[in-house]
Amino acid sequence: MRTDFPIEPDPQARLIPDPQLRLIYVGQDRAGHWLVQDSAGQLEGRFISRGAAMRYAVEEAEIYHASVAVADKALTPLVSFDPVAADAPVLSRAA
Repeated sequence: MRTDFPIEPDPQARLIPDPQLRLIYVGQDRAGHWLVQDSAGQLEGRFISRGAAMRYAVEEAEIYHASVAVADKALTPLVSFDPVAADAPVLSRAA
């Protein structure tokens, strides 16, 4: 595992006007959880610290050739973190 990567966002990420550029955002939701989401809505992770979120975002940015940016406002989770109701339907097997 690499440990020599920066844990700060790309300072140029906000300055790039290309709408095709994929961005990976690091921020908190309204409950204070650290989230990582991409601009395509295909990536999300929940973390216990800013450092953990940044490390994940940087690694994903390398894979997807994206830039990392800190969110200006609270992120909205794509996947609910609410507990599943006891009477909720369950899949018979994993996808």
